[in-house]
Amino acid sequence: MESNHNVVFDCKYHVVFCPKYRKKVLKEPVDIRLKELFLEKAVELRAEVVEMEIMPDHVHLLIKCDPQFGIHRVVKHLKGYTSRVMRMEFRHLKSRLPSLWTNSYFVATVGTVQLDVIQKYIESQKERND
Repeated sequence: MESNHNVVFDCKYHVVFCPKYRKKVLKEPVDIRLKELFLEKAVELRAEVVEMEIMPDHVHLLIKCDPQFGIHRVVKHLKGYTSRVMRMEFRHLKSRLPSLWTNSYFVATVGTVQLDVIQKYIESQKERND
């Protein structure tokens, strides 16, 4: 459980989003740097990345955040920040894509009972696609 000034909460969200045109650009070393940036920005947003897996053409995140700040704002900030930094650091992302991420994403709330199932699912994504 977490709390802010007036709300006690335990909100977790499964978020999935893709690079523009679903291009398979999230491979080493891009994926390693992307993980670092997600964790860095999440701290700044007072959110927590509980679990994550970077696939070549999409990202799975399990995020815990304050419902008053909102998952939409967390995702918007994560995508905006990582797009800007990644495209500066990896020039091939800038030349191949007009922006790193698509405008859309998938989000689902995760109940406490489902948490371990979702974590295992996200962890298994890498193994399934290797």
